[in-house]
Amino acid sequence: MNPNEVLIKYKLKRTSCREGIISAIMKEHKPLSESEIRDKLEGNYDRTTFYRSFKTLEETKIIHKIVIDNHVVKYAINNYITKKPDHAHFYCQICNTVKCLENVPIQQLNLPLGYVCFETELIIKGTCNLCQKLT
Repeated sequence: MNPNEVLIKYKLKRTSCREGIISAIMKEHKPLSESEIRDKLEGNYDRTTFYRSFKTLEETKIIHKIVIDNHVVKYAINNYITKKPDHAHFYCQICNTVKCLENVPIQQLNLPLGYVCFETELIIKGTCNLCQKLT
């Protein structure tokens, strides 16, 4: 699905800023921070336009937030758009990158009666293969 198709599917007005945000994340194939996304946008958008677009995409669940220790926040396209299974994320404490580990599925948990799970996150912290080679 391309950015325009995503916006149509979620009944959002097509704007170049919204398309740019979705496109930036899709092209990188990895979660990106707000500043990394902003740096990749073609066009000069003021802060208000960027953050309104960003907030709309998050509220409609097109993108989701991956929070690492409250100081690193990255964003990715939601799995039901990319058709990826629920998976773990790996955070490298040296280069500060976040990588989707699609081959590390998140197990379904057996919750007590009456409990309903809406979201499960698994973040693995360590050193990525590239930084490991450098040490």
